[in-house]
Amino acid sequence: MLGAQTALETKMLLRNGEQLLLTVVIPTLLLVLFSSVDIVDTGAGSSVDFLAPGILALAVMSTAFTGQAIATGFERRYGVLKRLASSPLPRWGLMTAKTASVLVTEVMQVVLLTVIAFALGWSPHGNPAAVLLLLIAGTAAFSGLGLLMAGTLKAEATLAAANLVFLLLLVGGGVIVPMDKFPQGAQDVLGLLPISALSDGLRDVLQHGASMPWGDLGILAVWAVVGLAAAGKFFRWE
Repeated sequence: MLGAQTALETKMLLRNGEQLLLTVVIPTLLLVLFSSVDIVDTGAGSSVDFLAPGILALAVMSTAFTGQAIATGFERRYGVLKRLASSPLPRWGLMTAKTASVLVTEVMQVVLLTVIAFALGWSPHGNPAAVLLLLIAGTAAFSGLGLLMAGTLKAEATLAAANLVFLLLLVGGGVIVPMDKFPQGAQDVLGLLPISALSDGLRDVLQHGASMPWGDLGILAVWAVVGLAAAGKFFRWE
């Protein structure tokens, strides 16, 4: 049952035009555009070496947070979750299937963006295990926050809020604009956001060859625990 629901959730995610725009088209366009055109000063070295880790972090956020929040919010509004909750598949199984579908989609995103980044001249470094751990922690953090939003707000409010957060974090999360471009006070606050922790952590490993950015991983772990716990407590199925 879990496998069948995961396959269904994945198909629904990939068939949705808005989801594909968020998860595939926008990250790909941003990677190609800002790597090819000198719009933002990314510091010493190749632009793609700075941008690729940030775009990978953006892809995780777009799928685990924005896409999942919007899709789940409208499923809740139209009574889909209520009907599924009464099926033989337990509620924890439904949420597990949604998380698994997010992971499947992210694998495809990472493969696509990695191929494009290599074509643009990307030269990554570091430990692949550290990258995998950061991506998993980031997925858990954003998934918890997305489910919390979808389970507490109305669908229309979720749609507006999720897209607004996506745009704000795209600009202020260190994805495209380096964090040192912001005032010091803003850096201290923005550095605690999950998108900043994920993009900085991936950049430390893939661009600078760090073994494991424990500080960034710790921030993601805190967001994951708080987000998932809050979603489990406050999520409303109707």
